[in-house]
Amino acid sequence: MATFPPYPTQPSGPTDGPVGGALRHAHWWQRSWVRYGALTSLLALSGLVILALVREQTGTEGFLVGLGLAVFPVPLLVAAFRWLDRVEPGPWRNLLFAFAWGACAAALIAIVANSFATRWIATATADPSGADTLGATVIAPIVEESAKAAAVLLIYLFRRRDFTGIVDGVVIAGVTATGFAFTENILYLGTAFGTDQLTGDSGIASVTAATFFVRIVMSPFAHPLFTVLTGIGFGISALSGERQHVRRVLLPLSGLLLAMSMHAFWNSSSTFGDYGFFAVYAAFMVPAFGLLTWLVIWTRQRELRTVRAELPAYAMAGWLAPAEPYALGSMRARRLAREYARRHLGRPAAREVAQYEAYATSLAFLRHRGRLGRAGADFVVREQELLGELWQRRAVARPALDHAARTIAPAPAPAPPVTWPPYGRQEYGYGYGPTTPYPSYSQNLSPGLGHIPSPSHHRPVYDPYPAYNPYRS
Repeated sequence: MATFPPYPTQPSGPTDGPVGGALRHAHWWQRSWVRYGALTSLLALSGLVILALVREQTGTEGFLVGLGLAVFPVPLLVAAFRWLDRVEPGPWRNLLFAFAWGACAAALIAIVANSFATRWIATATADPSGADTLGATVIAPIVEESAKAAAVLLIYLFRRRDFTGIVDGVVIAGVTATGFAFTENILYLGTAFGTDQLTGDSGIASVTAATFFVRIVMSPFAHPLFTVLTGIGFGISALSGERQHVRRVLLPLSGLLLAMSMHAFWNSSSTFGDYGFFAVYAAFMVPAFGLLTWLVIWTRQRELRTVRAELPAYAMAGWLAPAEPYALGSMRARRLAREYARRHLGRPAAREVAQYEAYATSLAFLRHRGRLGRAGADFVVREQELLGELWQRRAVARPALDHAARTIAPAPAPAPPVTWPPYGRQEYGYGYGPTTPYPSYSQNLSPGLGHIPSPSHHRPVYDPYPAYNPYRS
């Protein structure tokens, strides 16, 4: 297990050495704005190409009809995944990237690769019908799930601080699949509308109505359900220790294989007879959807329990008010705190409270990973960054959270005294240990970070309201 100094150290020498020079003279392609620009350009180009391909296959009128119908489930699915992520909400930029990747890049890869593979199989076997079946049941699941998994992998690798567990994996994977299904539904619905234009069908008996019912009404969750399995694999991998290399690789691959298998089984339902689709839907898809929904909600409740279990240590140290861990471990209390701030101080204050809640949750998860031996080498630095963010927002957030804690009475039953495990100076350089007491107001937990006020110089004035203290025995 890695060890490092109890506090981050500042550079002691000039910065014109190898490290400083490398940063100062970084190549132009290593700059963040270049990478962001390249990624944005790639997604925009993919969007233009996929737009042209879909419009070519459906026609302008079919494209507009498909677009208007395909957009219906998107807000509901995105809102559902955002609701699941309310305990520690990730940044919107990750969700926008995931949706754009699914709708543009993954859809383009799928259309090109599926078409090429199906045509190659039809040419090699001289059996167009068999090639279509093989393409739908084997090629499409492999190509599509791999293309969607690429977005999860990119955020897992390059936005690691925002990817800390199962819920994050589920949300990123689900939003990516929502974007992919959106583009695919435009293609299917636009093609169905074109077919109706040729046959003269309209109303409930039309192909467009049947396609809308199957894809938008009955199974808008199909693609998210498949890709969520990949997200769960990445989420469990994120919870693994840094030295568990085999597990960190095998778990995402296992989730991807399960997603491909479920996708293939769903696509093959049309070959099981006239009622094969409905049989697979009722006997397999609905129970699987219910099981995964229960798993994600259970994981969310577990995250709230982690918040309630880990944050009291910071309340004992003086960084949080006594009632805050209890309030931050309740979604109802969080909502009440934001409403209180909005009602008394306006929308900016409500946003401050929401950010305070998110940073406090990240702090709890960071401490939890530290206790389990899964914290990275930047544990202390990251902890101090989060404490600094909380300290800057304490004036607005603490009255709101205290009000919320008072409102959700009755207070919880007093917990027995907590004996915190001896992880700290010896293992993580945390500064706490079996021989080191928890820091008091007179101790400085953030030397070298000027943006974090030192409790030794800025003694916090708390009003814990003796009438309400959930930790009083």
